[in-house]
Amino acid sequence: MKRISLAVLLGVFLFVGCVVGPGPRGSAVVVVPALPSIVVLESEPYYYQGGYHYNYRGDRWYYSNSRSGPWEELPRDRYPREVRYKDRGDERGGGEKRGYDRGDRDK
Repeated sequence: MKRISLAVLLGVFLFVGCVVGPGPRGSAVVVVPALPSIVVLESEPYYYQGGYHYNYRGDRWYYSNSRSGPWEELPRDRYPREVRYKDRGDERGGGEKRGYDRGDRDK
């Protein structure tokens, strides 16, 4: 049986998810999956993926095993590139309605 080096295992963990330590409730290491590049949120700022709940508050992301917490801050290298809201025009929530023609305002 071939031996796998610690560096290779660490590289696999960093590629698949983020290794964060110490974790909640005194655990030694927590592997947190990276968020996709675009996250679409419903009416509440929660997202669920890979057994973790994510909460988006004040331009920061937090994660937990449970929606009720406790919440830990997600490392910034695990953030999505873009946050969108379902049924809103853009990620800030104030975009234009679909089908709205800007040229109609002046008529």
